[in-house]
Amino acid sequence: MQKLILAINPGSTSTKIGLFRDYEPVLIKNIEHDRAELAVFPDLPSQKEFRLSYVLETLKEAGVEVKELAGVVGRGGLMPVLETGGYMFNDVMKEWITAERGGSHASNLGSLMADLVAREADCNAYIYDSVAAGELPEIAKITGYPEIRRKSLSHVLNSRAQSILYAEKIGKKFEDLNIIIAHLGGGISLSVYEKGILKDSVGDDNGPFSPERAGLAPLMDFVNTFFDKGVEKAALKKKMRGAGGLMAHLGHTDFKKVEDDANAGCEKSKLLMDAMGYNIAKSIGSLAAVVSGKVDAIIITGGLARAKGFTADIAARVGFIAPVEIAPGEYELEALAAGCLRIINGEEKAKRLINITDDGFGITEIV
Repeated sequence: MQKLILAINPGSTSTKIGLFRDYEPVLIKNIEHDRAELAVFPDLPSQKEFRLSYVLETLKEAGVEVKELAGVVGRGGLMPVLETGGYMFNDVMKEWITAERGGSHASNLGSLMADLVAREADCNAYIYDSVAAGELPEIAKITGYPEIRRKSLSHVLNSRAQSILYAEKIGKKFEDLNIIIAHLGGGISLSVYEKGILKDSVGDDNGPFSPERAGLAPLMDFVNTFFDKGVEKAALKKKMRGAGGLMAHLGHTDFKKVEDDANAGCEKSKLLMDAMGYNIAKSIGSLAAVVSGKVDAIIITGGLARAKGFTADIAARVGFIAPVEIAPGEYELEALAAGCLRIINGEEKAKRLINITDDGFGITEIV
């Protein structure tokens, strides 16, 4: 019997939902929210009921009863560091996300909203391939600051799904390949999978700048520029995420406009676009070292992968490492629903978060 799965993927001003009957999409909807209406909420977690009302109304208009759902899955958000795969949402996760202990991000709402729907539907709520998922070896976690251990923060959901699709496309198993994948969107992240395991990543705060994020900068200059001038923590975090990158340089985050302006002869737009691509290529090169240069493929995905000239320049810089595959767009709703279905059908084991270490690493068990 086919199962009805609801996938929820919130963005800063939108909530994407996908309703699937097994693997087949029944309804895909991007619900846009008014910025002014969202602005009245003190934080992101407090938006969950407001956004959920639109989701439930959309389901009602489609003639779908919540009780029909076999499972609900939400974008994992900034969870503690977890292994890749699916997790049953529980109170340990709820407390972490509601308190924004891993940081504030719209994707945090996915699990909270899934939990509310699942309670009404009398089924389980899940997350799948959380932003903070990754199996980094100990050597990759060590920094020059004993107080700070590296964590993997990347667009795991789309990146892992696109890597699996690529493996299927060439007739091989994901678990047999070494793949570097760059997700290029409003935020940019890169990751390397060694034989199907996420071994390292470059996140939005230690890699290339993006349309709205500042990326990596020399630490001493960072200290001298901001700390010595007394910039408040909240303002500084905004500069890093939301008001950095192209937004800081050009006053907007429209990459298509940057591309068009560059092609029309705007030297500043051309330089910024080239600089972003240059830094993406550098990060790809650094991840190749993780697997000693034994890379089977480099995949460029996400919304910015539609910019052909931009991706061609990146491919020209890194093509000596491995073949480059361009896979524009995102596969997030489909990946969420497919993961949830595999768990419900018993094809994959779900995990449960049972505790969190002081430095933010999750302790889990198989459900």
